[in-house]
Amino acid sequence: MSEAGGGRGCGSSVPQRAPWSLVAATAAFCLVSATSVWTAGAAPMSREERQKLGNQVLEMFDHAYGNYMEHAYPADELMPLTCRGRVRGQEPSRGDVDDALGKFSLTLIDSLDTLVVLNKTKEFEDAVRKVLRDVNLDNDVVVSVFETNIRVLGGLLGGHSLAIMLKEKGEYMQWYNDELLQMAKQLGYKLLPAFNTTSGLPYPRINLKFGIRKPEARTGTETDTCTACAGTLILEFAALSRFTGATIFEEYARKALDFLWEKRQRSSNLVGVTINIHTGDWVRKDSGVGAGIDSYYEYLLKAYVLLGDDSFLERFNTHYDAIMRYISQPPLLLDVHIHKPMLNARTWMDALLAFFPGLQVLKGDIRPAIETHEMLYQVIKKHNFLPEAFTTDFRVHWAQHPLRPEFAESTYFLYKATGDPYYLEVGKTLIENLNKYARVPCGFAAMKDVRTGSHEDRMDSFFLAEMFKYLYLLFADKEDIIFDIEDYIFTTEAHLLPLWLSTTNQSISKKNTTSEYTELDDSNFDWTCPNTQILFPNDPLYAQSIREPLKNVVDKSCPRGIIRVREESFRSGAKPPLRARDFMATNPEHLEILKKMGVSLIHLKDGRVQLVQHAIQAASSIDAEDGLRFMQEMIELSSQQQKEQQLPPRAVQIVSHPFFGRVVLTAGPAQFGLDLSKHKETRGFVASSKPYNGCSELTNPEAVMGKIALIQRGQCMFAEKARNIQNAGAIGGIVIDDNEGSSSDTAPLFQMAGDGKDTDDIKIPMLFLFSKEGSIILDAIREYEEVEVLLSDKAKDRDPEMENEEQPSSENDSQDHSAEQITPSSQEVDLVDQESPEESSLNSEPESSSPADTDNAASVSASEQNSNPMENHETTSLDGECTDLDNQLQEQSETEEDSNPNVSWGKKVQPIDSILADWNEDIEAFEMMEKDEL
Repeated sequence: MSEAGGGRGCGSSVPQRAPWSLVAATAAFCLVSATSVWTAGAAPMSREERQKLGNQVLEMFDHAYGNYMEHAYPADELMPLTCRGRVRGQEPSRGDVDDALGKFSLTLIDSLDTLVVLNKTKEFEDAVRKVLRDVNLDNDVVVSVFETNIRVLGGLLGGHSLAIMLKEKGEYMQWYNDELLQMAKQLGYKLLPAFNTTSGLPYPRINLKFGIRKPEARTGTETDTCTACAGTLILEFAALSRFTGATIFEEYARKALDFLWEKRQRSSNLVGVTINIHTGDWVRKDSGVGAGIDSYYEYLLKAYVLLGDDSFLERFNTHYDAIMRYISQPPLLLDVHIHKPMLNARTWMDALLAFFPGLQVLKGDIRPAIETHEMLYQVIKKHNFLPEAFTTDFRVHWAQHPLRPEFAESTYFLYKATGDPYYLEVGKTLIENLNKYARVPCGFAAMKDVRTGSHEDRMDSFFLAEMFKYLYLLFADKEDIIFDIEDYIFTTEAHLLPLWLSTTNQSISKKNTTSEYTELDDSNFDWTCPNTQILFPNDPLYAQSIREPLKNVVDKSCPRGIIRVREESFRSGAKPPLRARDFMATNPEHLEILKKMGVSLIHLKDGRVQLVQHAIQAASSIDAEDGLRFMQEMIELSSQQQKEQQLPPRAVQIVSHPFFGRVVLTAGPAQFGLDLSKHKETRGFVASSKPYNGCSELTNPEAVMGKIALIQRGQCMFAEKARNIQNAGAIGGIVIDDNEGSSSDTAPLFQMAGDGKDTDDIKIPMLFLFSKEGSIILDAIREYEEVEVLLSDKAKDRDPEMENEEQPSSENDSQDHSAEQITPSSQEVDLVDQESPEESSLNSEPESSSPADTDNAASVSASEQNSNPMENHETTSLDGECTDLDNQLQEQSETEEDSNPNVSWGKKVQPIDSILADWNEDIEAFEMMEKDEL
């Protein structure tokens, strides 16, 4: 994602006024004195240990790449749990995620320049030959323009860049004659029809064979695209123009960037997440540095580095100033509204913002980079991986982790900028976690849930393109790399483009469309390599002093600035505001308080009660603030009550040879039997029951005695199956879905309900697996006969005595944590039918055999809650709580009970009167926020 070669500094061709900030990305390359200053602050890692870790990265890459080539190629990606290739159309659709797949051997192309960086030149030459022989770019497939650009076009250009480098060295690639470049040019022309809009912004998708808007294209009707999708083209398209001399590619990419710059919100200088490609209107008006916007900012700065056009740097600096003014709340980076940048738009952050510290290093802004990186590292130490989204108090919001490389990228650039060996230890932790929790026999599997350790059957191409590249470079010495990395810039997919392109085929006019809006701050150009007096203070403990206050931030600090005005008032005798847990819809006094706070209570025809707040109808600004607090509490309370009736997902972990605990399957729990969250896990060999449906007395009790029985769903109630296998002596049961092809990847988990009778007689644990996950166990039985599994509430550490691993395994230092997730704030609440936002939410479901069965099922639904669910809750004073007034109020987890309620992180707060001035405009945004997805 970030710049590899220190911008245009240190021996590269540079503009006359090269900004000192560009040197920051590789200060360890440019500023030798900086390294000696920083390493004094921590114990250095020996060269032997760095070489050992580098070799470990090489082995990990071989494991991932080798299994892709053996089990998946020529498919686009490897499915590491089932050891086969993912082919578009042959697997259940995953929605937009599948738009990256175009039947063009995506993982191979994305891995080309990684092979060279890892000094695997022979494998690179073989891979290039395979691409030229096997890859077809003329498939009838609708693909993402953005993903195809950064992964495929970028991969071909990165491969070409290093192929011509190797050819010049005279040992490898002597036969190469720009074949990859010709493929890149062919693909570039296939992407150009996407730019056929009045704005110049590209359509988000295109058919590789038929283009846009033809009937057979099946695309071209979209109206919206994300800012990053339209603004992350300039590096690849400009490089293609500079390599080939065909200027049209760079012209189209520049036009798209110019349009986005023109449409920025002029008062805040921020851009939204989604824009209409025809009108230029912002569709989603929230702004941050994560998903949907991230690489737009990155490419503005890098376009200046690669192309030498000052206007790109001016635009980046303008945006960066706005980011640091509004979005940055160190160490947090929180989305805001572009029209009201003092008003936060979310109470959670997404994992993609982990790239931003690396970009800040490239900019030269080291302190906030260290702060945000350290905060992210603390989240990783708690959950082993960075959850796809997490709240401002560092709870899991979206539990997936698709092995994203952005944090490793920022770790690499912080180390290169500082030379601080602390970041080598961070990289070592990443290696250990990948081997310990994500490694499976056929590669590395994405985490479906970081809380349970369950896996997802995917290994995205970016894992090989980026993760291993950054980790290897982190531990490598200059002599370990066969070319000078400083001569190249990294794209957002970590593909390498040579900096000499800045002086090649410069036929693009460079009209400066920036200065009429903003005056370039010359202070950005004050420092050039190798001056260190600002970037690197003389204090050798500088970085450590920045990190130290954040060491316990995940578990022991209030995450946001806290307003205490109301607390002070009721400490002095005033009555505290109404709390959601105390509210009673039948209490006239409470209804009067609601009215005073601008909250309306609406009785719906179906018996539900709905609350709606209009802050402008509140009696005062203080009452409006209390109303907002009450609504946020009510959302959280409603969601929490649903979760109290739901059980979190469980894990089935295969622990026998050759899996040794590396395959973890997501399982649904039961409302009966042994509760694995309260009792020790159950471990045993598996055996299929006869009859397989388990609906009558088993005919093979000797086979399941003392084992975990496998049963197929259907024909009778879940509880009946459990009793039959328990009577046969089974110590546990796994019900496998009879709906062939079903998967937890595409269907929500549910609880197995009882049969309407007393189920206290069922003492064994029961778990449910969808067909796809169940087939993994069945396939293992067919191949290895003896298969041992562990049934638990979350995946356990592997048994080192059973597994002779060549990889070092670190002690699991993750802490047990809450599975609760936070509901995005909204101004409308259903008291009895509030939907949970969890992607993997668990719904109770009976065995589907007959209508009579379902009548007896103990289904859990929001509609069965008492219409006054707050009556039995104890009253809790606001005094002493860790409170977040303009986002969510959350009950603290056990790990937060000892936190200091007076800790404040200096949140920028807009006066309530200013918010009330035009609150209606924000209602729409809040409603949109509740629906938004990464």
